[in-house]
Amino acid sequence: MKLCFVVMGYGKKTEYESGRTLDLNATYETIIEPAVTSRGLRCVRADEIMQSGYIDVKMYDMLLRADLVIADISTGNVNAVYELGVRHALRPNSTIVMSEDKGKLYFDLNHISTFQYSHFGEDILAREAQRATQALGDLIEAVMATQTVDSPVYTFLPRLRSPRMSDEEFEELIDEAEAAQQRLSHHMREGERLVGQSQHYAASLEFAAARNMKPGEPDILQKLALSTYKAKIPNELSALNAGMEVLRPLNPERSNDPETVGIAGAIAKRIWLLEGDRDSLDAAIIFYRRGFEVKRDYYNGENLALCFEFRAQVQTEDAEKTFDFMCAQKIREAILRILLPALESPDFLERRDRRWVYATLANCYFAVGNTVQAEMFENHFLGACSAQWEIDTYSASKNQLLAIREERLAALSPA
Repeated sequence: MKLCFVVMGYGKKTEYESGRTLDLNATYETIIEPAVTSRGLRCVRADEIMQSGYIDVKMYDMLLRADLVIADISTGNVNAVYELGVRHALRPNSTIVMSEDKGKLYFDLNHISTFQYSHFGEDILAREAQRATQALGDLIEAVMATQTVDSPVYTFLPRLRSPRMSDEEFEELIDEAEAAQQRLSHHMREGERLVGQSQHYAASLEFAAARNMKPGEPDILQKLALSTYKAKIPNELSALNAGMEVLRPLNPERSNDPETVGIAGAIAKRIWLLEGDRDSLDAAIIFYRRGFEVKRDYYNGENLALCFEFRAQVQTEDAEKTFDFMCAQKIREAILRILLPALESPDFLERRDRRWVYATLANCYFAVGNTVQAEMFENHFLGACSAQWEIDTYSASKNQLLAIREERLAALSPA
């Protein structure tokens, strides 16, 4: 069976010039892999043979010998662009370049035909995945059939001859790469399944196994940190501290990744609720503020508003108390301006995060005392969520903000 070798980033990656974050795993799992296998090719992803992070003999071997190479250069991933250049130098044809359609083409690639697809936020909607899978499959079929020169190196140096090597051990290399790919995918899928069943400790073991295969990968570390602190083993405070340690390689104090700072903020907020430690509350505000102000992420925004209200309750100066409450109000107003138009999108019901959109809108309306709207969005959330821990997380935030609102109204009422 012929081999397709895929070079691309892993997990969620940010295009730093525009600030857009794309889930490249979604690209691979919903577009590339099904398109490749539907045309009868074996599909191996580059990261499965370079777990150390360094390009080596195995990588060059794959780039030379693979019957087809697909390079997704979305977000300007430097490894993918470098590996694409190596492939263009080694083989005159059977190379497909992919890019998300709103991204920038880095380096001098504008003259190269590029297959484009669309992300909706970080995600790929089902309709686009179906379209892109079919279109990419058709392109694969055409490229494999025509064997037209697509390398700019061989286009401009037509007398150049592609190198040849023996086939010894190559099949074994492919088998090893496929096995590693399957093991990593198994750990990630099993971990996500266990999270969906609120079995956080078991999920953390799966994500830890995935981390051992790909140390330092943000997507894996984020999932491991989340499941670690939610497991509450051996106790809640120890689990929270362990979760923060998992995040350390991602440098949450400097990160602009909304997932990283959102998890760090959640950990700091929960330490504040357990210990009453003011430094932890201030840290939570710093983390959540980065996620909201840099990326306008609604999850970070809602939690930032709640943490401002927590801090307002312990301020000793009236001016500081008023400032924190006003910050919370302005943040929720901004969140409503961000999320309400999203409900009108024809693609909204395809969004995987729509339950959290409903939960955030419900909490925003509860916070301003609009119970009718709040309960409507709460019912939407309950109908869309699939895990008990999601309901528990939402309920905890709701109860906290309602208690704050009740206490503030009592304080403002005349004696």
